[in-house]
Amino acid sequence: MELLRGRAPSRRAEPSAAAESWFLERGLPSVLTRRARWRRLWTRSAPILAAYAALQACILAVYLITGGHDVEISGEPTTSELVVLALLALALPLMAVVGWLASRSRSRATRTATATTAALAVACSGIVMGDVVQEAVVVAAVLILTGSGIGSVVGWAVRMMLSHLATVGALAVRALPVVLLTALVFFNTYVWLMAATISGNRLALAMAFLVTIAAAFVSSATRERVRPMLQSATVPHDEPEKLAGTPFATLPGATGGAPLTKSERLNVVFVLVVSQLAQIIVVAVVTAAIYLVLGLIVLSPELLNEWTHTFKSSATVLGFTLPVPDSLIHMTLFLGALTFMYLSARAAGDAEYRSTFLDPLIDDLDTTLAARNRYHGAAGAAVRRVDGADTSD
Repeated sequence: MELLRGRAPSRRAEPSAAAESWFLERGLPSVLTRRARWRRLWTRSAPILAAYAALQACILAVYLITGGHDVEISGEPTTSELVVLALLALALPLMAVVGWLASRSRSRATRTATATTAALAVACSGIVMGDVVQEAVVVAAVLILTGSGIGSVVGWAVRMMLSHLATVGALAVRALPVVLLTALVFFNTYVWLMAATISGNRLALAMAFLVTIAAAFVSSATRERVRPMLQSATVPHDEPEKLAGTPFATLPGATGGAPLTKSERLNVVFVLVVSQLAQIIVVAVVTAAIYLVLGLIVLSPELLNEWTHTFKSSATVLGFTLPVPDSLIHMTLFLGALTFMYLSARAAGDAEYRSTFLDPLIDDLDTTLAARNRYHGAAGAAVRRVDGADTSD
């Protein structure tokens, strides 16, 4: 009994759950101790489980309407076919809304109830459609990804992508030169021949090649930019001001910090790189969408047949037949990849871009590292108190 009383204060002295959530929300699970990463798995998994349950609800509704058979719409769609199309169109937005609402909750009881309800809904869907094993594997994978920290990184990346929609205008101004360049590509007949004859697999490989080169530009420049900060464990002079209003404001200040581990350095660089790539992806997608709409407006079947020599009025994307020429889809995807590559090169070498977009990220990183030093200092102090209590007992 004395032993339990001696350990209780040390547990209360451990860094709070709010401090751990602060790092997870910023996509930095490597800063946490291994034990902390595997705590509260069920409540932390509530948003993704709720989003997946929303998806399964839409799929179950489609399954019940169609009886599990394929739907082929020819001519005017029937009422049931319109309902199926509406469910398919609403599935992804519904997932996003449900996941966002679940992530807004800070109550442990609410999150536990949300995760449990979502898991039961997924199980019921699996029973009806005969996919119980598959659904169990998905739930187990969600828990494993959450505990390993990958889930927090993915969730942070999605939130970052959505937040950068507000900055798309400022970055699009810097993309005007490439828009003019891609306009020349868009009206080039030889590129249209390539777009009409290239297979989907080859186009995917070409886009992956361009995106990989572009990401390498950004990664290399970012790593060089933050190398001194990652190698130094000094405490910034304005640490109290930086940490004001955070869960670390009440923790004792650290006189110094241990050097970052390899996983922490990789995590930090990854977060900075993804932050920039998220901005660039948004602009590239907007550019591709503009050219898709422009193509639907100005390209007649006769002109496309003249440029491509084989006119197809429809394309199949993810199993869905769309009333859009496949050559136009290939062209817009290729132009989006070119835009992504150009903006990545600008991000790697443009001083104005760095001062506008990268420097605020680095300043936020400085705050994160200061919080990391306090968190590790408090965790180490808690461990030492436990060891001291064990020795005295």
